[in-house]
Amino acid sequence: MTDSTKQYAVSKTDAEWKAQLSPAEFQVLRKAGTERAYTGEYTDTKTVGVYKCRACDAELFRSESKFDSHCGWPSFFSPLAEDRVEYIEDTTLGMKRVEVRCANCGSHLGHVFEGEGYNTPTDLRYCINSISLTLAPQ
Repeated sequence: MTDSTKQYAVSKTDAEWKAQLSPAEFQVLRKAGTERAYTGEYTDTKTVGVYKCRACDAELFRSESKFDSHCGWPSFFSPLAEDRVEYIEDTTLGMKRVEVRCANCGSHLGHVFEGEGYNTPTDLRYCINSISLTLAPQ
């Protein structure tokens, strides 16, 4: 799933990732899977804090950028900083989308969508799998 030519700060073999992550976490984070809509632990969370990559603990999103998009996954209008995530063109499933990965370890987080209907400061919706994140409450 990750770009084999890119060097990430955190780099592990599949065997090492499998030892660290649950099977469901491995499927989403390392194989670009998707958790079922409305099943993730952070979909409706209002807790103030920082959302981190579940694979490498990199800080990715702040709760202040989280909003209710009613799409079934936690949604954010911006990452904590642009250098925390990377964007990859995704043409799977017959659609053209933009995949969002952790810039620190290359783990799949979700997708970002653009649209004026999101009513956010950026007109963006980062649709992120709960299983890709951990929340550090403040």
